[in-house]
Amino acid sequence: MFDSVQLDPVIRRRREWTFLVLTGIFLGSLTMLNILGVSRFIDLSSWFGISEQSDFRFSIAIGVLPYPITFLCTDLISEIFGRRRANMVVWIGLILNLWVLLVLWFGGWLEAPPELIDGRLTPQIVSGKAEVPYGYAFYEIRKLTFGATFASMIAYLTAQFVDVHIFHLLKKKTKGKKLWLRNNVSTLSSQMIDSVAVILITYFYANALPMKEGVPISYQLLMFVLSSYAFKVVFALLDTIPIYYAVRKLRPFLEIEDELES
Repeated sequence: MFDSVQLDPVIRRRREWTFLVLTGIFLGSLTMLNILGVSRFIDLSSWFGISEQSDFRFSIAIGVLPYPITFLCTDLISEIFGRRRANMVVWIGLILNLWVLLVLWFGGWLEAPPELIDGRLTPQIVSGKAEVPYGYAFYEIRKLTFGATFASMIAYLTAQFVDVHIFHLLKKKTKGKKLWLRNNVSTLSSQMIDSVAVILITYFYANALPMKEGVPISYQLLMFVLSSYAFKVVFALLDTIPIYYAVRKLRPFLEIEDELES
């Protein structure tokens, strides 16, 4: 995996395991956020003293929860293993997105029930009561995931490559110093792009956002973007400490003095 001349087998194994663990956490988090996506929105308005009567709601999609971890992982990979390996992981993430879509499509295509309408099942009225058909949950998740993953793929590619590019641009400008600066600026910039792209594509393409009647659409979209971005900003700032700690511990452990570009 690592092109090093006469590298100690123990150190080589450490580097392989570290890279695989970071990549695994990245891909696992990416899978969760794509499958869960916009299947549920969490209203955190009360945490910030926003009354229930207010039109502004601080709501985040459940798929956003593992999202900050993906940027932490790519920043660590960028810092320790270099830009080329970080970009490689980003491309693997894109392939994973396509794989998720393929499995969901195939699972819904096999023995599709006759009551399937527009890719999803609808509750049936039995004896005056709404009865949820077997497999309802899968088709609901499938419908939402298709739209959310399509939006995520476009936003993901743009945001992750922006993150890696800005990270290494600042690293070059600061001559390898000020890790806190490149970590925060790259993550905050890329996550703004991601937040705007995901919300707009999810609404206009998939029509999968819970919109309230009587409230302007533009206002609600702005509310979703700001809520999502605010959540990401908080965690982007908080991950400065763990990334410093991780880099400080991993460099001597892996015997890496500077980034690897292999």
